[in-house]
Amino acid sequence: MSSTALRAGDLHEVRLTHDEAAGMRSLCHEAVEALGDADLSTQAAMTMVELIGCRLPQRLIAALVTFRCTGNPGGALLVHNVPVDEPLPPTPTDGYLADWRAAGIATTAQLMIMSHLGHVIGYADEKRGRVVQDVAPIAGAELQQENSGSAYLELHTENGFHPFKPDLLSLLCLRSDHERSGRTLTGSVDRVWPRLSSTAIAVLRQPLFRIRFSSSFAQLGSTGYSEPVAVLSGPPDDPDLTADFHGMEPITDEARRALDELEAALTPSLNSIVLGTGSMLVVDNWRAVHGRTGFTARHDGTDRWLRRCFAVADLRRSRGARTAGGRVLAPLTTILADRTTAPPSSHSQPAVSR
Repeated sequence: MSSTALRAGDLHEVRLTHDEAAGMRSLCHEAVEALGDADLSTQAAMTMVELIGCRLPQRLIAALVTFRCTGNPGGALLVHNVPVDEPLPPTPTDGYLADWRAAGIATTAQLMIMSHLGHVIGYADEKRGRVVQDVAPIAGAELQQENSGSAYLELHTENGFHPFKPDLLSLLCLRSDHERSGRTLTGSVDRVWPRLSSTAIAVLRQPLFRIRFSSSFAQLGSTGYSEPVAVLSGPPDDPDLTADFHGMEPITDEARRALDELEAALTPSLNSIVLGTGSMLVVDNWRAVHGRTGFTARHDGTDRWLRRCFAVADLRRSRGARTAGGRVLAPLTTILADRTTAPPSSHSQPAVSR
């Protein structure tokens, strides 16, 4: 990705005032105290977070609810001045913060915001099933197309291969990279589909693409490909997007040409931003793909550090793939095996409500 292809974004933004941020910090302290040493992946913990999160600044809640219900043309929302811990602990060099309470302010702030966007979930295959995950570079993984890398991360729908992919995701920045060269990228279907040829649109609406499971899912044996999917779906004049320019494989030559056309159309329309401490980017995983430019990591505890969280609009859909009272989805191999033996379901997969 050439730097000349990037531009300053026109994302919708909410900037918390000093008083709003201070009030939210107090709520975070309250949440940390109330949660104690709770497992954040339980329903009880999420209920506590949601109750305290009802007292977030009304202006912020209004922006979150509006984004959840109607979205926006950029497919993303940027929130500034989210409270984080002072001082920050070192960036985890292995990609895992030992105890969420070491960054308790940032953790509860992110969970409270996400509680207004949907139901927080995690994946057993990924990041040990944590519902708030650390995104930090790991020595030796620089070139991997994973959150542990520091090379260019190609545009993708988060876990687009999964039958219960997240509807929304958030990235909360705790620390930028030293040169501030790691730019988060988002590309919206609203801005790109009108530029596509009618031939490409027709092909992209057919299930002619499969997505390779992310390598981070391989630790529990989840390897392989999704069933064939369409890149574009939903209403003709308001489509949804599922794409992964690293892991998606077109089944036909015509499908390859259509996917290439989509990528070429996306490039000049990307939003590009360097996330700073306390900036939180929320991405509509049905409307926008995201990625990241490369940066140089030092692996000394001062590297770029984001925290990632997922949410779904309908928690009930995945009840058969989670333990009772839990928010973590079973390994993908288990879910797929169960699906092959279960009777057919009449329920279709819903998108984020509009």
